[in-house]
Amino acid sequence: MYQNNIIIILIIHFCSSEPAGAIKAIDRHSVHQICSGQVVLTLATAVKELVENSIDAGATSVDIKLKDSGTELVEVSDNGKGVEEANFEGLTLKHHTSKLRDFTDLIHVETFGFRGEALSSLCALSDLTVVTCHEAAQVGTRLVFDHSGHLTQRSPHPRQKGTTVSLGQLFYTLPVRHKEFQRNIKKEYTKTICVLQSYCIISTGVRITCTNQTGQGKRTPVLSTNGSHSMKDNIGAIFGPKQLQSLLPFQQLSPTDTVKEDYGLSNTELPKDLFTISGFVSRGDHGVGRSATDRQFYYINNRPCDPSKISKLVNEVYHMFNRHQYPFIALNITVASECVDVNVTPDKRQIFLQEEKLLLAIIKSSLIAMYESGVNKISLNQISFSTNSEHTSKDFYRAAELSPDVEGCQIVPASETALETRHDSKAVVPGPWPGAEKSQEEYGRKTDSDLDPGGESLLSESSSSSAAPDSLCATTGLEFTSPEVAVDDKPDIKCEVLDEPLDEEDTVERHIDRQIEEHLSEAADETDVSPDAKKAKLEDSCFSSENKNTHSVCSEVTSGTKMDAPVCLQKRAVPLQFSFQELGGRLRKLQEQQRQKAEDQLRYRRFKAKISPGENQSAEDELKKEIRKDSFKAMEIIGQFNLGFIITKLNSDIFMIDQHATDEKYNFEMLQQHTVLQGQRLIVPQNLHLTAVSENVLMENLDIFRKNGFDFLIDEDAQVMERVKLVSLPTSKNWTFGLGDIEELIFMLSDSPGVMCRPSRVRQMFASRACRKSVMIGTALSTTEMKKLVVHMGEIEQPWNCPHGRPTMRHLANLNIISQD
Repeated sequence: MYQNNIIIILIIHFCSSEPAGAIKAIDRHSVHQICSGQVVLTLATAVKELVENSIDAGATSVDIKLKDSGTELVEVSDNGKGVEEANFEGLTLKHHTSKLRDFTDLIHVETFGFRGEALSSLCALSDLTVVTCHEAAQVGTRLVFDHSGHLTQRSPHPRQKGTTVSLGQLFYTLPVRHKEFQRNIKKEYTKTICVLQSYCIISTGVRITCTNQTGQGKRTPVLSTNGSHSMKDNIGAIFGPKQLQSLLPFQQLSPTDTVKEDYGLSNTELPKDLFTISGFVSRGDHGVGRSATDRQFYYINNRPCDPSKISKLVNEVYHMFNRHQYPFIALNITVASECVDVNVTPDKRQIFLQEEKLLLAIIKSSLIAMYESGVNKISLNQISFSTNSEHTSKDFYRAAELSPDVEGCQIVPASETALETRHDSKAVVPGPWPGAEKSQEEYGRKTDSDLDPGGESLLSESSSSSAAPDSLCATTGLEFTSPEVAVDDKPDIKCEVLDEPLDEEDTVERHIDRQIEEHLSEAADETDVSPDAKKAKLEDSCFSSENKNTHSVCSEVTSGTKMDAPVCLQKRAVPLQFSFQELGGRLRKLQEQQRQKAEDQLRYRRFKAKISPGENQSAEDELKKEIRKDSFKAMEIIGQFNLGFIITKLNSDIFMIDQHATDEKYNFEMLQQHTVLQGQRLIVPQNLHLTAVSENVLMENLDIFRKNGFDFLIDEDAQVMERVKLVSLPTSKNWTFGLGDIEELIFMLSDSPGVMCRPSRVRQMFASRACRKSVMIGTALSTTEMKKLVVHMGEIEQPWNCPHGRPTMRHLANLNIISQD
């Protein structure tokens, strides 16, 4: 029955609608334009395709020339084999290639390109010309193609062996994309250079250079390699020798059992020697990593790709050892061609792999082993325990801090040496509890002056160590063994090892009486109190308190017996009137009142919107409160709460504003906008050794660097990496800045060129200053002062959080949903 109804409805629909257009094939020209726009999406894709063609042709030198960052002209020249005359016609036709003949050849393809789409698509998007000279030809030929890829003109042209491909006015056949391309040209240019860097690293034995010409000016070198046969040399040529100093060669290891279990590989038969991984990765030390993932390059069979899972894994492992930075990594994964599928996306950057979990397990195990082997590698001096107690204490505890893996460290009995804690040493007691090897500063304990104004030491010389034998462990005869603490056997004294670090106030107030507290010093934190002594003190105090309590109770009983006396009472019976009908009426009246009260309460419900599928939007709108910047001026000041929060009212909504956080954010943004950092001139200009891309970004944004206190000496005629020299550094009281802040600014400006920005350390300095000059918690404010702080929130860019991330305001309640009772 239902099927019949559906059929009737469909028939009525088709009968009532207009006749559909006939299905026809799209003309070949339109198909060509549609597909070409999907193959070449960006400037980086266009340059990538031309560079890949040059490398596939066996070139040992590739030269990329850009004009106006690629908007006017892109030209790629090489010294490869060139194009034979017989292939001129099919050079730019769709799906014409010499790399494969049928689908089965795709499994064993080893070249970058294989689909025959790149030059054909570029013809449809730009004005393409080719100048080529085959190795067997005597003279070169200039070829001009139309937007359909057909050869329209050919003429002799002088050229050595190789090919030059020129793209003029890229994307001008697609007006919307062309306008967007010109508007974002700096971002497109930066991405293009990053793609070129990936090919420079992996293309050993190929010299790759790139230059850019702005207007009618001179050509500016962007990057260059020397054609070295080593990946490491290519990295140094692109990023400079400083980057090489922070790199470790990747050492491939078999996955551990724990990692296998994480990936579900523990009970499976794993293929051996399936993957061979080589490359370089940053050390795990803080300061050698990057602030972003801008230098991470992955290759599968020498093909640049974007393996998201591998990238995520590498960053996660690196954050285990360096939380705040990202690694530089260049990793080449070699695997049998039949285990790889490269025909996934038009740009071939996404690749499918067999046994991907095994690859992830190998990379994770190898990286963890590499970084763990470098942890806690500290050169130690030879430690000798002398009879001088002060030196003995310092040397022992320094050894305990620097070398947590050392076992069997001992201190001989007091007859030979004495262990004594001084004010200038950091006492560390090894023990089985977590974090026991940390010093008292790491646990946030009080300073010596706070702990003991008198400066006396609890652990005195051996002659006076028995002054309080019932309350303290003997300090002589201690023998430390890792990871336990052993003490000389004594019949009445034993040391208690706590399961957690001692708390300062708890130790002083609960375990040590007044007499011993007067003799406390900084070593009291590290000395365990005997449980017998604690028990004895508690018993004594309890005993004394029991005596006092007993005495007071007895006195009360005695006084009570004197005051009590027998009293004779006369009782009289009085009859009461009672009616069940009257009781029932009163109960009914009470129930009616309760029901009426419940109905009145229903009028004040938390949400006014109905909970129904058709009214979800109204419920969502009721839960939202939109505050605009001009709303702060309209807020009414109700008062101040707890000397720290301003209570305001906007219409029927009540808000609570943190007076310190809001004033701090206002002061912070004012410092950001109006502060010009003063620079300190250097005696000798410092060479920064920046890459060509970084030099270009810096020279294009010199005004922003000067506002941040940096000044440079620019020599455009110098070689790459030597064109920019630092002549002035910003300084502000105790804050100093350096090369790291310059690199951070360059990175931010590469994403947002021309936008005023500050390095993170400058922001920290401004945040610290803004915090100190702001209204503090605990300050009483008048209504005028509170109104001023609230109005300031509407004058700044981001009033919702303080510089440290703390929210400045919270919504408390809406008066309309509060019951009048």
